Order: sequence, then C-alpha cells, then structure tokens
Amino acid sequence: MHILPEIEVVVIGGSAGSLTVIMNILRSLEVYFTLPIIIVIHRQKNVISELTKILGLSSKFKKIIEPDDKELVSDCCIYIAPQNYHLLVEDDRSFSLDYSEAVQYSRPSIDVTFESVSKIYKNKCAAILLSGANNDGTEGLQSVVEAGGTAIVQNPDTADYPIMPQSALQAIEEVVSMKPQEISDYLNNLCIRK
Repeated sequence: MHILPEIEVVVIGGSAGSLTVIMNILRSLEVYFTLPIIIVIHRQKNVISELTKILGLSSKFKKIIEPDDKELVSDCCIYIAPQNYHLLVEDDRSFSLDYSEAVQYSRPSIDVTFESVSKIYKNKCAAILLSGANNDGTEGLQSVVEAGGTAIVQNPDTADYPIMPQSALQAIEEVVSMKPQEISDYLNNLCIRK
C-alpha cells in the first residue's frame, strides 16, 4: 500500500462493536509510536463513563485523557472525545469542545471531528473508521480524502456492526479497508518511517 506524506495525527472513530478493536489497537502500539491519536466513540450521554480508565488499561506507554478546551494537541498522547461534546481542533492545533446539536444522532460526532482535523492537518492526517451501526464518519472520511489525507475503514467482514465501514466504502472510492491487525501494523509502520 502506498503511504501518503508523513502523518502527524491519527483520528479514530467508532460506535457499536468498536471498543474491543480500539483496545486491541492501543495494546499493539509500540513504544516508539509517538503520534497523537484522537478517538471519538459514541456513548450514552447521561451515564457515568469510565471509558478513559478502560482504555488506559490497554495502553502501556501512552497518556490517555479527555482534553480540556484550548488544550494543545501533543505527541505521545491519546485523546478521547468527552462525553456529550463534539471535539474539534482549531488553527493553532488546540482542542475546542462544542455543545451544538447532535450529528447523525451523536454527540460527540465522528463526522465533526474528522472534518475538523482534516481542515487543520490536511494530507498529514490518517483517519480510521471502525465498527458501528449508523453512517456517522462517512462525510468526515470524505473530508479527509478531499484534504489529501489517508482514509481507512475496518474491513466490514471483521466488524460486529458493519454499517459504518460499509457506508464509507460505498461512498468513497479512495478508502482502504483493513482488518484490525492490519490497522495496528499500519500505525506502527508510520513511526518506523520517522
């Protein structure tokens, strides 16, 4: 597979069936992997969430946090979109938390974050869309492709809920389908290149 210009940020979106895949991806990251990762997972808005703690158990080397408004995106960190907020990245590469309407019935929305990150990082963004039961993420991946970035979806045959990756595959010609282990290998290879 052809690797586009050096990636500076990875953004991952998922919904139903994606948590185990995300945990396995984080568990597989090598110590030399230093790129920031931004993760958007659909979750219930009025229930206490232990997501940061759960994902922290999967990552041996990285700090996992929900970013504060105006916090700068930093290497060696994994950021989780806060519950009930859209997560955006501003021109100065700081985070912005947004409480506007749900998109695709979701807040945080994968589309909103993917679109925001693609505007700032352009061809230096890799976006990965995992298992899920709606179409959130397809428009965001289209934005990544239009900005020259890399768009990847979980192979629908490996997804518990294939609607989300299938939607992107049907809508965007440039999307690459990968099995979860291939996604992990791809990410680790990004940092070998540095």
